[in-house]
Amino acid sequence: MDRVLLVTGGSRGIGAEVARLAGAKGYKVCVNYARNKAAAQDVVKAIQDAGGDAMMAHADVAEEADVKAMFRLVDQEFGPVTALVNNAGIIDQSGKVADMTAERINRILSVNVTGSFLCAREATRRMSTEHDGQGGAIVNVSSAASRLGSPGEFIDYAASKGAMDTFTIGLAKELAMEGIRVNAVRPGLIDTEIHASAGDADRVERFRTAVPMQRVGSAREVAEAVLWLLSDAASYVTGSFIDVSGGR
Repeated sequence: MDRVLLVTGGSRGIGAEVARLAGAKGYKVCVNYARNKAAAQDVVKAIQDAGGDAMMAHADVAEEADVKAMFRLVDQEFGPVTALVNNAGIIDQSGKVADMTAERINRILSVNVTGSFLCAREATRRMSTEHDGQGGAIVNVSSAASRLGSPGEFIDYAASKGAMDTFTIGLAKELAMEGIRVNAVRPGLIDTEIHASAGDADRVERFRTAVPMQRVGSAREVAEAVLWLLSDAASYVTGSFIDVSGGR
């Protein structure tokens, strides 16, 4: 059976690295993107140039119609997904709760939480043995922020990742008898562009000394943990978390 992986938010950062590594390991990879088509094309080309099989799919994961269409496209091109990485997530400018608007909070929750629910639902309908599937694996990309709270910066983002942690635990138990494993990684201070998108490009340097290992992590290090959780090497692992955070 082909191993078919959908990576949401796969055009940049951790998602792009997961997609490239999965392609090198023999997965057929669908790279989801919301806005940056050119970046998604670059990831797909890198996988193909290395001898892998990849495609891309546009979808705003917060939109149910988009998610349904994306999974149908993967069905047509590669067959049903056997693995899902819920990586798509957004953050807003650093600030305090007193200054946050309902629009900001709801948008972060709709992408980071609702989007993951919708993608997991569609993946479950294809992978679950109760739906005549062959089983599979889901990895949710949470964050160390779910444990730390991110006071004074982005509590709304941290709260969305706290929801992802609870979602992971519940879904893992719900699907344990249906051939689907559900786990999560919690990246810490990782060198990606998400810090710049929060208006704080120098954040990684400022917080480096707060990490026990005294260094910033890489997207590749997170991707390695994700691919292990997807693999048969983690066949007895579900409802678990790997903190890729340098000890913080």
